[in-house]
Amino acid sequence: MQGSKIVTNTYIPSYNKIKNIWGGFLLAKILVFNNDTDRMETYYRGEAEPMPYNTNGTLRVREFRGSSKSNILWTTKRTMQSWNSQRYVFGSPIPVGFAFKRPYEGGHGNQSQHYAGVAFDVGQTLSSTKRRALWNSANSSKIWSYVEPISYTPTWVHFDKRFGKPACSSGGFPLIKRGSLSNYVLVAQDDLNTLGYSTGGLDGIFGARTQDAVRRYQQNVGLTSDGIVGCNTWRSLQEAVIGTGPTSTTIN
Repeated sequence: MQGSKIVTNTYIPSYNKIKNIWGGFLLAKILVFNNDTDRMETYYRGEAEPMPYNTNGTLRVREFRGSSKSNILWTTKRTMQSWNSQRYVFGSPIPVGFAFKRPYEGGHGNQSQHYAGVAFDVGQTLSSTKRRALWNSANSSKIWSYVEPISYTPTWVHFDKRFGKPACSSGGFPLIKRGSLSNYVLVAQDDLNTLGYSTGGLDGIFGARTQDAVRRYQQNVGLTSDGIVGCNTWRSLQEAVIGTGPTSTTIN
């Protein structure tokens, strides 16, 4: 299966020209899994521009990025559409505290949906009354796949658009294997490349090179070398990478 690349800017400068003097980037590369077409799409956007599929500029790149230092971000079309719906239903601006993070940046749990680019922690700066109203709106609208009980996060609201049956009975990421295509494949590829197991790119497509990288990793850490990223492999990869920082083999 081939992924499609959609560039929204008519002119894309060279990679070196994209970098700015602070070591950040003028344009972010945003990989979007289109759940409707089962394809990966690539966009380039400035920090003040809206995220792909966002309407009315209610979620800009810098808000989705948050504290992430990565030039490469990823999410899904349905996540962005869910944000649009949530913003419409709530009827007021929704301040974003945390959204995207790459696993090596850490800050979240082992299989946090933030690493998949489908989760938001919002409302930190709202009054408790307004935050409760936001939680009620998210919980009753059924827009999201999961809304964290407010008793767990009393000072913010967490919602996400996770999908796929979790590989672990306790929840988390879905099983992925040869032929899979999604933002969850991006997470696994990111982990593997950071650990020195080259997947040949960061494209969300679970092809032969990604399968080979998984097998080599599994063999080296004592897991069944079947090339499938299931519960044990997910746990192992994430434990090995989360919060360690980028390495010389991380794709940026």
